[in-house]
Amino acid sequence: MHAIAIWAIAAATIALMLARPARLGEWIWPALGAIVLVASGLLSGGQAADAARDGLDVYAFLLGMLALAELARVQGLFDWITASLIAGARGRSKRLFAWLFAIAIAVTALLSNDGTILLLTPAAIALSRAAKLPALPFAYAVAFVANAASFILPISNPANLVVFSPLPPLVPWLTLFAAPSAVALVYTYAALGWHCSRDLAQAYVPQDARAPLPAVGRLTLIVVGVSLALLVAAAGFGLPVGYIAFALGAISVAIVAARDRATLAPLVREAPWSVIPLVAGLFVIVRALDTTGALELARAMLRQASALSPLAGKLYAGGAIALGDAVINNLPAGVVVRYALHGHGIAPHAAHAALVGIDLGPNLSVSGSLATLLWVMMLRRDGVEVNAWRFLALGALITVPSLALALLVLR
Repeated sequence: MHAIAIWAIAAATIALMLARPARLGEWIWPALGAIVLVASGLLSGGQAADAARDGLDVYAFLLGMLALAELARVQGLFDWITASLIAGARGRSKRLFAWLFAIAIAVTALLSNDGTILLLTPAAIALSRAAKLPALPFAYAVAFVANAASFILPISNPANLVVFSPLPPLVPWLTLFAAPSAVALVYTYAALGWHCSRDLAQAYVPQDARAPLPAVGRLTLIVVGVSLALLVAAAGFGLPVGYIAFALGAISVAIVAARDRATLAPLVREAPWSVIPLVAGLFVIVRALDTTGALELARAMLRQASALSPLAGKLYAGGAIALGDAVINNLPAGVVVRYALHGHGIAPHAAHAALVGIDLGPNLSVSGSLATLLWVMMLRRDGVEVNAWRFLALGALITVPSLALALLVLR
């Protein structure tokens, strides 16, 4: 009965987080699930506290990256980039799509997949409306790149920090994941461009509505750029990027706010800070699941993958975890993998394939990652509806081959 109760609470938590009844925030349900586990005696307060403390580096990273992303948004950096794209593509929709795709890769690599969704989803909608083009090709580009590019660098996805803590240094990371990232992105671009080719065949009338960045915008551009460069350098030296991201985010906000005090209010009010209690609650819930033997099942799967040939093991581990993302979301799946990797007998190729599955698998369904859920919410706010079944069909077309290709070239 103890195990059944824990599984029931975990299942209800995930279902409510995805369904959002009464439009309550996603963070409420993992936090409430964690409270119910402790209040019912299914998990001790000490165990819950230990599980929550395990995520301190993840919370610090998220806070820092959210601060940098919101700083760029509030100061209009991405509005400026959008206007430049529309003017620079000179009426060619395919070129506009390619440039947005490339910018989404850069933003994901340097500001994380959630940052890409928060910053570029509104930009993609504004871009399509300004150019009088269908919105979905550009919106799809943002969503699929946010996940496909999220293992270019260690800082490209909070899930990377969830799975590997501490993160591997930059050079070993690039040695492992640069080629898988490249083939996944090339295939994603080709498949999505083919799927949207009819919409992208339309031309548009370019309008040069660019305005120069004001002084505070230029300051923000410099501050954010320097912060990201320092963060990449920190990853290169194997330093704790979570706490460094937090420090850089705080310093950047302080510098810009000293010049423009109006920056603070929208940054504090509008940034999705609630992701912190959401992730903390998931850490607690997964710790409870561990007491039922669930994590041992995950460890057993990874051990089985380790016992296979490297190619078969990579396909097995990455594919199974990608399917898990689609069902339970990659945040709880990432926490499960984090603890499962602490077991013995797990080969490096299985662990690396698990990371690829965690990051790339969410492209299969709209419920696959927090980033994709945020994307759907932001589209609905702007009056753009995405059919979950159509996304699943497109997600299968893009994700299954791109995941297989990425795993094939993974070292």
